[in-house]
Amino acid sequence: MPQYWFNVRTHEVEVDAQSDWKQLIGPYETRAEAERALEKVQQRNKAWDAEDED
Repeated sequence: MPQYWFNVRTHEVEVDAQSDWKQLIGPYETRAEAERALEKVQQRNKAWDAEDED
């Protein structure tokens, strides 16, 4: 089963990690999940910031 990665430099989805690991977020099980990687990062950051405020 392939793994999908989001490249933060190119903003493209890669199959089975083609780029340097420093540029990648993942792995994800589907291309659709990888395409929403930045959304997920933003949601997690907001949740963590809210926890820090408490």
